[in-house]
Amino acid sequence: MHRKADHRPPRDWRAWLFGPPLRTADAPHQTIGKFIGLAVFASDALSSTAYASQEILFILAAAGSGAFGFVFPISLVIVGLLAIVAVSYEQTIHAYPDGGGSYIVSRDNLGQTTALIAGAALLTDYILTVAVSISSGVAQIISAFPQLFEYRVFLAIGFVWFMTMINLRGVKESGAIFAIPTYFFVITMFITVGVGLYKHLTGALGLVIDPPEIEVAKTLATVTPFLLLHAFSSGTAALTGIEAISDGITAFREPRSRNAGVTLILMAAILAVLFLGISFLTGKIGATPSEVETVISQLSRTVFSRDSLWYLLGIAATTVILIMAANTAFADFPRLSSIVARDRFLPRQLFLRSGRLVFSYGIVSLALIASLLIIVFQASVNRLIPLYAVGVFMSFTLSQAGMARRWWKIGHLKPGETVRERGSTLKHDRKWLLKMVINGFGALCTLVVMIIFAVTKFIHGAWVVLILIPTVVAFFLTVNRHYTSLARRLSLENFIGQPMRAGRHRVLLLVSSVHRGTWQALAYARRLSEDVTAVHVALEPEESEKVRQKWKIWGEGVRLVILESPYRLLMGPLLNYIEEVLSSQESGEILSIVVPQFIPSKKWHELLHTNTADALRERLLSRPGIVITEVPYQV
Repeated sequence: MHRKADHRPPRDWRAWLFGPPLRTADAPHQTIGKFIGLAVFASDALSSTAYASQEILFILAAAGSGAFGFVFPISLVIVGLLAIVAVSYEQTIHAYPDGGGSYIVSRDNLGQTTALIAGAALLTDYILTVAVSISSGVAQIISAFPQLFEYRVFLAIGFVWFMTMINLRGVKESGAIFAIPTYFFVITMFITVGVGLYKHLTGALGLVIDPPEIEVAKTLATVTPFLLLHAFSSGTAALTGIEAISDGITAFREPRSRNAGVTLILMAAILAVLFLGISFLTGKIGATPSEVETVISQLSRTVFSRDSLWYLLGIAATTVILIMAANTAFADFPRLSSIVARDRFLPRQLFLRSGRLVFSYGIVSLALIASLLIIVFQASVNRLIPLYAVGVFMSFTLSQAGMARRWWKIGHLKPGETVRERGSTLKHDRKWLLKMVINGFGALCTLVVMIIFAVTKFIHGAWVVLILIPTVVAFFLTVNRHYTSLARRLSLENFIGQPMRAGRHRVLLLVSSVHRGTWQALAYARRLSEDVTAVHVALEPEESEKVRQKWKIWGEGVRLVILESPYRLLMGPLLNYIEEVLSSQESGEILSIVVPQFIPSKKWHELLHTNTADALRERLLSRPGIVITEVPYQV
């Protein structure tokens, strides 16, 4: 029999805070188009333009301000890498229309262990995205209002939980809310860069007035290749977030692969233009890296003036996009953790959707871990960045290597032949060799960058990620072993059943005092079995005598065992008696423990009563052959 439930969830405080619950059938109507998709999934990548140039300057500062001329050439190389990665991921989007990105690609083509490494790297990256982007947004606020510096950690955590609340309302609603600030940032930065380039060409662009002091512990005599590689690795933070669209394809409207692919190309183009423009102008105005004032602030007040409306709009737009950048992680972390949980490598709760059709367990978990990181690193972008890109480029490399392997498999199929895999369907493609070369070259490039990053940033904190990712993978395997073991024990395969013979059924009825609830529980116990024993723990002699006298009248002939407790302890004597009963338990015998339970009319009245049943469950549920039953008595 299949029935459709007519129950509608009641409107409570959750409906007011997060919106009314949505039906499963509403899921297709919660998808988004390219306009909203760019705001949801590109905010992380676009926001990196606000700090990527600054991170390059931080490293070059070790060779003095004369080395700042290398900012633009390094940025050109990074944009070339961006183009390679974007083209590679555009192919991934069309090959895997159900999303999953690096994890699914690696799982289907490189094996489950490699997929777990990719998944761990990506989940770590999303956590760091929240911590870095929001800390960077708070840094922009501090640039304009230095007196807030000591409150930066509180501000950052406040913004994390603001983003959490918005995302719990659903992808469509959060995307609509974040679209305005995202496009406000894009327009504002294009105006700032455009006006800056115009002033440079006309000779009206001056140097930054009173730049912050360069904070360098040790100055090198010359620019070394290692220093340039170090600066390049820091600047590759601009590529973080490129993979986000491939993970969240299912959030797009149909044709979702096409919509996601177009959004990816738009994102890469906007990112490249803004990043190059900011890097170019940064060198021309003589901006310096500092924790006190960001490069974007220095650029805005040089192109315009510090007291102008445009400067305030630029700082406001940058602050908002950096905080909104966390939305990319809030959109992708729950989706990826849901896929990993579906494969039994993360807790099952992460797979479940809430009433708003979002993975609320994943959203809240992300917020908690990111908040902890912000506290530990005191919301310092410069201290968090070294942890940031190792995992990103590890996932890039595995994804592109997996795609290259996929094209190799496709090249060995005959025309018209198809092979169904877990994440996609393989079909013969005449251009398989070209596509394999593109993905293979992309994998090689990102592998080189990952090695450069790991070496140059190792002592600055990259070692933490190199330890953290194997730790996360070990956690995945531990969770999977539990679920696999449980499934094996519960499986009905090769299970021949057990004889349904009637064994002895003994019932213990716990009696604290004799009243209507006790009498009701006794009636239930006698329906279970004729072998019923009432048990009373004597905490006070006077009360125990009252129980004994009343039981003679209302006990209906059922034997009563009174356990003396000289130290006035309830659980100790009771558990000892139960163990004594269990010691004489026969094969196939069941012991039921019946507990009368008050159900008061007011919720707070529960605080006035002890819940013996819960205490017994905690102690005895691991013992086979015991059933604990509450018999409620509504007062």
